Amino acid sequence: MEKVKKENQVFLVLQTIGRAFFLPVSILPVAGLLLGLGASFTNPKTISYYHLEGILAQGSPLNYILTVMNNVGLAIFANLPLIFAMAVALGMAKKEKGVAVLSSAISFVIMHTTIKTLLLFNGTITADGKVAENVLNGAIGSVLGIQTLEMGVFGGIVVGIGVAVLHNRFYKTKLPAAISFFSGVRFVPIICTFSYIIVGFISFLIWPFIQQGIFSIGGVVKSTGNAGIFVF
Repeated sequence: MEKVKKENQVFLVLQTIGRAFFLPVSILPVAGLLLGLGASFTNPKTISYYHLEGILAQGSPLNYILTVMNNVGLAIFANLPLIFAMAVALGMAKKEKGVAVLSSAISFVIMHTTIKTLLLFNGTITADGKVAENVLNGAIGSVLGIQTLEMGVFGGIVVGIGVAVLHNRFYKTKLPAAISFFSGVRFVPIICTFSYIIVGFISFLIWPFIQQGIFSIGGVVKSTGNAGIFVF
């Protein structure tokens, strides 16, 4: 009976996480449409092939509109990790959801800033933004202008789930009278700040090994030709 109860709890948690993904996933078709149309019809080769120079030439009003569409689509895809972080926190928070979303955005920035600082300390990146020669291509990316480990959407999901757990645990916290101002929902971003400094340290230590595994799998897929592509 106890085992069944635990299995049901796990299933409910997974259901909650799954529902939290609906919101960020719903924006992807729109972003894809904007990016697809914008990139296609601002491409000189496409314009030339379909003889659309008269209406889509560079500097024309329609070209400006399509360029904006292209850049908006790119911006959404570039910031998917942050979007997922906020959306997962929103979907999993029981109450005071706005606080969870704000705490998630703050935690996301804190985690990647911590990682960047540690990368500077160990020489992986330099003060002027250059990446060391021995670093795998694609291992270092940029998130909100912060050079950090390329964690992709997974990094956002880690932040969203973690913040939601902390939020649900601490949003009713009562503190002594002298510091009562920081009680309740105000305590959530505080505990998230310190927690995600620690998560940043942990990510700095373990994510390079995960990246190495991902790159190795990619190498196997590439080396096995069509069979590898089929398995992928």
